[in-house]
Amino acid sequence: MTAPWAYPDFDEHEAVHLFRDAASGLTAVIAIHSTHLGPSAGGARFWHYSDPADAITDALRLSRGMSFKNAMAGLPMGGGKGVILADPKRTKTPELLAAFGRSIDSLGGRYVTAEDVGMTDADMVAIASTTRHVSGLPVAAGSAGGDPGPTTARGVYLGVLAAIRRAVGRDSAAGVHVAIQGVGSVGGGLARLLAKDGAKLTIADADDRRARAMAAELGAIAVPANEIMTVEADVLSPCALGAILDERSIERLRVAAVAGGANNQLATPADADRIHARNILYAPDYVINAGGIINVVLEYLGQGDRAEVDARVGQIPGRLEAIWSESDASRVPAAVVADRMAMKLIGRG
Repeated sequence: MTAPWAYPDFDEHEAVHLFRDAASGLTAVIAIHSTHLGPSAGGARFWHYSDPADAITDALRLSRGMSFKNAMAGLPMGGGKGVILADPKRTKTPELLAAFGRSIDSLGGRYVTAEDVGMTDADMVAIASTTRHVSGLPVAAGSAGGDPGPTTARGVYLGVLAAIRRAVGRDSAAGVHVAIQGVGSVGGGLARLLAKDGAKLTIADADDRRARAMAAELGAIAVPANEIMTVEADVLSPCALGAILDERSIERLRVAAVAGGANNQLATPADADRIHARNILYAPDYVINAGGIINVVLEYLGQGDRAEVDARVGQIPGRLEAIWSESDASRVPAAVVADRMAMKLIGRG
């Protein structure tokens, strides 16, 4: 087995923990990138990997992104990520979730979990039976916390509007063409918000039935998943899995801006230069999609209510504008500008 520090995506992570519980069937990875600002926080992903090594790569990449996301959002938390390796049928049992909770608890509060791909607030309740280091639990109306998806979608929506203003020169989304890749919790929420504004939407999802149903609901156009990256539009909004912006896909983009909720959208560091060279405005993913972590961290810390969450999410466009302005002034790609800012905040700049 390759040691975690030999992986290309290892970035001086403080710890990478591998867990196995034969009785429940749990196999999991928890990567802690940084605790410079506080306990590492980041959701748990439940996913089937054809190659288990890909789960470690995901945990390394996503935990680093969480360090940057929490730092740029002004949260007193570091970056971590949990990945549960699902079987091909994606079998999820109370026993497996309880075992994952015990794994988290064994870390003594250095990692705090919440929902990510494949997980729900009900799963967080199950995990909370064996650890208190969990957020994203059901909460009363008006309170911070709960399912982070809608809050992530709200932040991405505000970021898309900022991208429209800067790259398209329009003060609203009315009549603006946005192509959305993935219409689950975040992408679907974004689509509904943009539809209310009168945006023209083209959508796609790995689940074609879900895409067609949402297209019918919103008066959008649904296209096959393998076509959405080449749609001619004003904005492309990736809201599915990451690493979709690579040398080939960037060359084929026909948009003025890329602004979406997916994590780790750039496949390699060189792709920051590629998208910048094409004069396509790029919204660094961990800045635009920070709404969900703002929501669950404030829940975990017991700081503020829904109004405080909304106020902090409302700061996302300003952060993007600061990055874009610095990128224009320095001629450095926006993704690199954001990384440099975040590295300073976590004491590595």
